[in-house]
Amino acid sequence: MGEKDLSEKYLESYNDVFADILNVLLFDGKEQIKPSELSKTITETQYKADGKPHEQRRDIAKIWENQKAELVLIGLENQTDVDKDMVFRVAGYDGAYYRAQLTDGKKERYPIATIVLYFGIDRWDGATSLYEAVSIPEEMKAYINDYKIHVFEIAYLTEEQVNSFQSDFRFVADYFVQRRKNKDYVPSKGTIQHVDALLQMMAALTHDKYFEEISGTWEGEKVGMGELLLERIEQRGKQKNLISLICKKIVKGKIPEIIADELEEEEAVIREIYDIALAFAPDYDCNAIYEAWKVKQE
Repeated sequence: MGEKDLSEKYLESYNDVFADILNVLLFDGKEQIKPSELSKTITETQYKADGKPHEQRRDIAKIWENQKAELVLIGLENQTDVDKDMVFRVAGYDGAYYRAQLTDGKKERYPIATIVLYFGIDRWDGATSLYEAVSIPEEMKAYINDYKIHVFEIAYLTEEQVNSFQSDFRFVADYFVQRRKNKDYVPSKGTIQHVDALLQMMAALTHDKYFEEISGTWEGEKVGMGELLLERIEQRGKQKNLISLICKKIVKGKIPEIIADELEEEEAVIREIYDIALAFAPDYDCNAIYEAWKVKQE
């Protein structure tokens, strides 16, 4: 299993986070599922194709057993990109778990529910049902069961939904909603319970090396997102200010060598920003140049 996959799942594997995600997305924030009612289960199932056995592994799976002694297996699947075949993948996962119930020697049968968490900024435009995924002759529709999946677009959650999260997942959801709406991210208030797990998930989902760099340095400590990103926020503020100063000097006709000397900055840095700024001439929009510079760094 890839390190990125493990990092994405680490935070969600905590019962408080897993339950919180489902309570907000499925039950409008009501505590229908309690962390104490969740238990681990296998995430690997086998199937045979081309006469050979294969293994498929889903992201997170837990058994929910409530006070009524009713069982439900619930799976979470993370997606950073749209998967056109997601319907078939989920059908395969669920089908394998139903099949396993026939061979595990237990008489009790229970239902399977799979939730897809999509972290992309663009809207999900993949199929969410079998009828959308394949072409079905009209005369056969009465005999072919439709299979639907439930996709939640995290970046498009409402402010009310984001604020309903009680676990560390609130910071994740808030980050993606803000990044969709704004160019800059302002950390929300609150204390993070599973700091290292949150940082690993953010690093995997955002591809931002900063989260990866500070992961592991806060183990055992409980801090806020603002504290984690304080250095990054200060760094970006200084960079934006530097770009503004450079633009003013470019407008006055000064060249990189002179600007570097006057600002006491490395000429390579000045030249990089200088080249980007010239592409925005004659406007020299500081915000636009800053955003272009950020993209180039990433």
